[in-house]
Amino acid sequence: MATGGTSAQPTEEDATELQFPKEFESAETLLNSEVYMLLEHRKTQNEGAEEEQELSEVFMKTLNYTQKFSRYKNRETIAQVRSLLGKKKLHKFELACLANLCPDTAEEAKALIPSLEGRFDDDDLQQLLDDIQTHRSFQY
Repeated sequence: MATGGTSAQPTEEDATELQFPKEFESAETLLNSEVYMLLEHRKTQNEGAEEEQELSEVFMKTLNYTQKFSRYKNRETIAQVRSLLGKKKLHKFELACLANLCPDTAEEAKALIPSLEGRFDDDDLQQLLDDIQTHRSFQY
């Protein structure tokens, strides 16, 4: 059946090509550690409230997941890692992936985050990964 005018095809989502739906253009990415801190703060607020509300199963599962996979234990380290990664020409998706996954090698990083392939020299990417590891190891 014919329709009047042309229909705009939605952009195909493809993280390997850094193509995301329009809704995500202005969205910020959070690291697992940041999500954990936010959820833990919410849980603490709830526990201190006069009328404590039961937290949902999804909330608790997300809290546990982010706690398990948090790579950074304090705000200072998160800020340092964000600053370090922010100096590179990384898409916000790539920044969050590198910070969350903490790959050991440039080869591993490119396997996990295909959009990095061809955009970064292996030596430069390896140096960046080493710098991230250094920040992680000096956390207090």
